[in-house]
Order: sequence, then C-alpha cells, then structure tokens
Amino acid sequence: MADSNNHNSLSRFRIAPVFMFRWEESQQAHVLMYPEGIVKLNATAGEILTRCNGNNTVEDIVLQLSELFCEQSEFIEPRVHQFLEVCHGKGWIQPQS
Repeated sequence: MADSNNHNSLSRFRIAPVFMFRWEESQQAHVLMYPEGIVKLNATAGEILTRCNGNNTVEDIVLQLSELFCEQSEFIEPRVHQFLEVCHGKGWIQPQS
C-alpha cells in the first residue's frame, strides 16, 4: 500500500535526530522530547514509534502490531500508514536510507 508521502510497505523509518523518544515513567507513556517541548503518546503510537528503528519495514510493523493486538493486519495496515504519514509530516520520523 502506498500513500501520499510515497512510502510503502517496504519503507523503513527512524526517529528524527532532533527528537528523543523514550518511555517516561512519570507519564506512564512513551514521549517524544525536543528542545521546545514534549509530546505524550498514546499506547498505540508508542508501539508504532518503538518499531521505527530503521530496521523494521512498515510491513514488519504491521505484522508485529497485528500479533501484539490480536487484530487482522488488514485492519491495522491503513492506520499504521496514516499514523506514519502524520509523523513524517510533523518531522518526528524520517526515512531510513
């Protein structure tokens, strides 16, 4: 599946260097920290970004989340693509070359 940002199921992403992604115990959530602030992520967003390590393809992420959430990959795939499109648009992630 391709989207408007020209990524597909074989694309790989990693967190952009300006951001620090980590589990924040005090927030009980994954967060993206940057010089101007912090973004607290919901559980699903945290699971997706955890997998944006430059090694996993989008397809890998979909399959891993399908197993984790016991959900059909056909249900998860468009949502993962949409979330990655938003993250890429916000500059949170960048394609791994």
